[in-house]
Amino acid sequence: MKILIFNWQDIKNPFGGGAEVHLHEIFKRIAAKGHEVTLACCKFDGSTDEEIIDGIRVIRKGSRSVFNFYVRGLYKKITRENKFDLVIDDINKVPFYTPCFVKEPMLAISHHFFGKAIFHEAGIFSGSYVYLSEKLVNRIYRKTPFVVVSDSTLNEFIERGFKREQFSIVHNAIEQERFPMKISPKFEKPTVVYFGRLKKYKSVDHLVRAFALIVDKIPDARLEFIGRGNFQPELERITRELGIENRTKFYGFVSEEEKIEILSKSHIVVNTSIKEGWGITNIEANACGTPVISANVPGLRDSVKAGVSGLLYEYGNIKQLSEQMLLLLTNQSELMRLSEGAVEWAKTFSWDNSAELMLKRCEEIINKNKPS
Repeated sequence: MKILIFNWQDIKNPFGGGAEVHLHEIFKRIAAKGHEVTLACCKFDGSTDEEIIDGIRVIRKGSRSVFNFYVRGLYKKITRENKFDLVIDDINKVPFYTPCFVKEPMLAISHHFFGKAIFHEAGIFSGSYVYLSEKLVNRIYRKTPFVVVSDSTLNEFIERGFKREQFSIVHNAIEQERFPMKISPKFEKPTVVYFGRLKKYKSVDHLVRAFALIVDKIPDARLEFIGRGNFQPELERITRELGIENRTKFYGFVSEEEKIEILSKSHIVVNTSIKEGWGITNIEANACGTPVISANVPGLRDSVKAGVSGLLYEYGNIKQLSEQMLLLLTNQSELMRLSEGAVEWAKTFSWDNSAELMLKRCEEIINKNKPS
C-alpha cells in the first residue's frame, strides 16, 4: 500500500504539537509493516527539502504561513512521479481542501475545530481567516471519510451535519515502554505542573491565578511549567503581579528524559486549555503516576477519566480549580487513589493499537474504491 499524506508540519518541526505526534507515531508503525508512506509538509529553519524519518519519506515545500498554497501543485508533482493507493489530508487550522483536486481514494484526519476559540489566540484578521476556512469544511469534505481522535470531535462533525458512518475514532496514545507506568517518589515540596505550549488560548493564566489562591494555605507549594511559547512573558508578568514569582519555575523545552522525571515527581498536572482535540499530555502525566486536573472542555474531557485518573473543573472557574488543587495537595489518600487510577487509565492507550485501527481504516477505503 502506498500512502501520501498532507500535513502542515512534520515531527521535527519546532511548531509541531499533538497532531504531529499522532500522525508520526501511527504512520511510522504502518511504514514498518512494509507500506510506503510519504508526508508532504512545510519547511522550517534548518530543515532539508527531503529526508526519511522512521521509514516515512518527508517532502518539504514552502513556509509555515503559506504551505496551503503549495499543496495543489505539490500533489500534482508528487503523483506524476508516483502512484498512490490513498491520499490522507490531516486537517489542522486552515484546511487544504484536497477533495477539490485529489483523484485517488481519500481519508481525512481531524483533531478538532478551533471555531470561535481561535480568537483567544489570534487577532481579528488571522482569527477570521481560520474561522472562515473551517466553515468551508462542511461543504468541501461532506462526502470524505474521516478519522477523528475523540468522541468530542466526532460530535462536532455530527453537529455540523456530517453522517456518523463517515467516521472512525483512532485515539492518541503513548509508547508505554518509555514511561514508568507506576507511581514514583514526589518532590519534597507540593508541586503543581503545567505541561504544554505556552499559548494564550491554552489559558495558562487561569492556573497561575488559581495557584495564587492556595499559597496561603500551602506556604511551600511550587508551580512549574514545562514547555515554551509566546505567552510566557505575560505569565511571568502575572506571577510578579500576584507576588508568587519566587514560587514558580519555567523550564522551557526539556528532553524526553527530563520531562518524564518532572512529571513523575510532580504531585498534580493541570490542563487549562479552552479546547483540544484530545489531551495527550494528560495521558503522559498519568503514565508517570500523576493525576490530572483538567478543564471540562471538548477533547480534554475525553482524555481524563473523571474521578479515576484525575478531576474535571468548569473552564474559567478559577475558584473551583483552586479548590481541586487544594484538595489533592492536602489529602494524601485521595491523591494516592487518583495516582493509582491514572496509571491504570494510561495502560489502555497504545500507539500499536492505534496504528492497527488506522491501517484497517485505510485498507477499508482502498478496497471500497477498487473497481468491481
